[in-house]
Amino acid sequence: MVSHSGLLTIMERAARKAAPRLRRDFNEVQNLQVSRKGPADFVSMADKQAEQTLYEELKKARPDWGFLLEEGGEIEGDPDKPRWIIDPLDGTSNFLHGIPHFSIAIAVEDPRGAGGKSEITHGLVYQPLTDESFWAEKGRGAWLQDRRLRVSARRDLADSLIATGIPFLGHGDFKTWSAIFAAVAPEVAGIRRLGSAALDLAWVAAGRFDGFWESHLQPWDAAAGILLVREAGGFVTDYRGGDRPIDRRELLAANDSLHSKLHKLVGGALKGLR
Repeated sequence: MVSHSGLLTIMERAARKAAPRLRRDFNEVQNLQVSRKGPADFVSMADKQAEQTLYEELKKARPDWGFLLEEGGEIEGDPDKPRWIIDPLDGTSNFLHGIPHFSIAIAVEDPRGAGGKSEITHGLVYQPLTDESFWAEKGRGAWLQDRRLRVSARRDLADSLIATGIPFLGHGDFKTWSAIFAAVAPEVAGIRRLGSAALDLAWVAAGRFDGFWESHLQPWDAAAGILLVREAGGFVTDYRGGDRPIDRRELLAANDSLHSKLHKLVGGALKGLR
């Protein structure tokens, strides 16, 4: 049986401590106290309470590390030490509508990466309702509990199921997304939009989806999932093939063969917008 590092143990323990409250609130979703954070961007007490639990558990374990939190923003730590990147409830709209597809996402960003650039070294995506724990460590592969994950082996777009995130009220670029959709949809077996980018990427790592694209994602949406896909043997780039998709807020993920084909389609769609 594979064992992950002590750091992943800390991350999983924190996620599992936050999960029971999310499960309870999900079953009482009609009674949740909900406030508006922006157009079509809701935040519930469930988000805040889960984030507070995660913060307390991780702060206790690594008191000198900083945080980048979806709700709480940036909390500075020792600049020479890693920081936590946390989404306490990825898929909030699903959660608030009683749709059982959401996750907790935690990543570790180390400022001492290759070439002096920061890099994601540990990632966890936990689904509280199914008890699925997707995790990855740089150089040690991606896993679902104790089962090694590999991206899909499909080579033909015509056989492939691709996930995406669709722009909505106040979020995203309809024109760019529509152009990419028009290029990709006729070539693939299907396109899905399930509403949790962290889980979408975990499912690409697990071979459930064959590819994924989305723009305007925040670091907490994507950091853990990007590491999962890469450690499962996949490729993750921005739309132009660059290796800093979080910085550009453009994400294209798949295995090597499909990524090349999707990249060509996306590139053609972008050229058509000029």
